[in-house]
Amino acid sequence: MKTRKDMRQKKNTSKAACRPDKTEIDLSHAYRLLYPMHTVLVSCCGKTGGPNIITLSWVMPTSIKPPLVAISVAPNRHSHALIKESREFVVNIPTFSLLKDTLFCGTVSGKDHDKFKETGLTSLASRMVKAPFIMECIAHLECKLCGEFNTGDHTLFIGEIIAAYANKGAFGTVYDTRIAPILLELGGNKFAIPDRRVIKFQ
Repeated sequence: MKTRKDMRQKKNTSKAACRPDKTEIDLSHAYRLLYPMHTVLVSCCGKTGGPNIITLSWVMPTSIKPPLVAISVAPNRHSHALIKESREFVVNIPTFSLLKDTLFCGTVSGKDHDKFKETGLTSLASRMVKAPFIMECIAHLECKLCGEFNTGDHTLFIGEIIAAYANKGAFGTVYDTRIAPILLELGGNKFAIPDRRVIKFQ
């Protein structure tokens, strides 16, 4: 039996759908209305075995004090088990020059592929965590896992940033987009880079 709330929601939806300047979006693609999203390479490793890389765009800061960042990872991904086991990870920021490597790391599994070896990306020892950082990326955030939440078909891992560093000249308090053409995912393996103009409002 439909409730009044259900009827109101249906009525409001019908009104929006009837407008000639609006079109219905399939709910399975509705999340892409929030795109483009900043694309990152997360490096991680378990207590045994080699390191892995996972490409993610569901990444966001959640706190300044303490500095926290959240990454969303599906449980069937190889990196999911590694992060739960080691309780740490590194968020690496790629640029347009790493587009092919970024796509590769997001389309094959670390269970079957050595992504560092196959891409030629360089694994270097991090400052504070066991997981390595990726030298070719322009910025890096080393994180210790401090919380996790199940959110539907993904796990939200919350990491406390315990070290952060970037290529000289690429970042002051914001990115210099002339030097750092960061990758933005549009969805469906489509990417863009931001306009290199910077507009500052007083």
